[in-house]
Amino acid sequence: MTTSGIHRRALLQAALALPFLWLRPAWPSQVLAEDRAAPPPGSRHRERMLLLVELHGGNDGLNTVIPYDDPAYYRARPQLAIPRDQVRQLTPRVGLHPALSPLLALWDAKELAWIQGVGYPKPNRSHFRSIEIWDTASGSEEVLDKGWLSALFEQYPLPGGFSAEGILLGKGDAGPLGGGKTRTIALNDPAQFLHQAGTVTPVSVPTPNRALAHILEVRREISQAAADLQGRMQQVPPLPIDFPSHKFGKQLEVAARLIAAKVPVAVIKVTHGSFDTHAGQLTAHHRLLEELAQGLLTFRAAMVQQGLWRDVLVMTYSEFGRRVGANASHGTDHGTAAPHLLMGGRVRGGLYGTSPSLTDLAAGDLKHTLDYRSVYATVIEQWWGLPAVSFRSGRYPAVECLTSWDGA
Repeated sequence: MTTSGIHRRALLQAALALPFLWLRPAWPSQVLAEDRAAPPPGSRHRERMLLLVELHGGNDGLNTVIPYDDPAYYRARPQLAIPRDQVRQLTPRVGLHPALSPLLALWDAKELAWIQGVGYPKPNRSHFRSIEIWDTASGSEEVLDKGWLSALFEQYPLPGGFSAEGILLGKGDAGPLGGGKTRTIALNDPAQFLHQAGTVTPVSVPTPNRALAHILEVRREISQAAADLQGRMQQVPPLPIDFPSHKFGKQLEVAARLIAAKVPVAVIKVTHGSFDTHAGQLTAHHRLLEELAQGLLTFRAAMVQQGLWRDVLVMTYSEFGRRVGANASHGTDHGTAAPHLLMGGRVRGGLYGTSPSLTDLAAGDLKHTLDYRSVYATVIEQWWGLPAVSFRSGRYPAVECLTSWDGA
């Protein structure tokens, strides 16, 4: 058999042996080594974890953080508006959906911030396009092929010793971690991952075939990541807290176990939904928000019990909000701006940003009052302590809702 034939056979065998767990493009290992040679700015804060919660499908912000003191809210939604006496008041003007009542404990502890009116200019109402905009920190009329976190980690690589940049839980895609050089582990089931990845043994075969060399390098990385995950998770006893049994609760349970095991990654992404409530919204939205609140409250309890709550920042995001008026199916259609939450032990709780007007609308939709890239700037600058990043359309001011490095 020729040398090229041997390489081809080895290439096919190696490809078939790889579990579909490790999402990483074909960047040569020497390039990655060069990128990680120098410690990046803010490296002493990079151990802080970001938990991204994607509210898949477009969450209805008006029935989440409710402007219960505004008559226009009840005029626009005669059947979908939450009755004033059921709203859980945050201020004399706005309050939470009753299904979010468990989060009032975090609000009272000043560990929960609601950022109002988050959106972007010239909004797109397509699920696929709008979430792509959010994922890549792009403008509505530009297409980028790299997630905003992937771009950040290329500009400021993680310090040595990190197994990967991110872990994906649930069935969501890589989103902000997509594209570029980012190493991302798709981890629906830790036990399954460890079993599958444990069957992939590193192989060292000198070869001029770049495709084969890349696959062998990925095999080595999977083997190392599996060994690291296995060792860390075996050292941490089961969490003494019962998580909700629904899918979102189980994702958060895995996230809590990974964080408790101090798995060296910067981001864990979970997905909840679908929030695409075109019909019969009242019942479906209540269930989704109830599961959200239950899961987040239990996750917070687990992190407090582990002494890690100040090292975790939780952030929600969604492709868009819903329209102000209800549709004929007792639901809401694709809209624009919506509120999002940040929660954690270093969050300065409260309301941030300006609630959009319910009478000054654009084609029946809310006008955003805060660009979503300001939320990203908050994570980059205030959470990880990195220099301000210029997105393609410029810089955006961070929201001053996190404590400073000295705790002030």
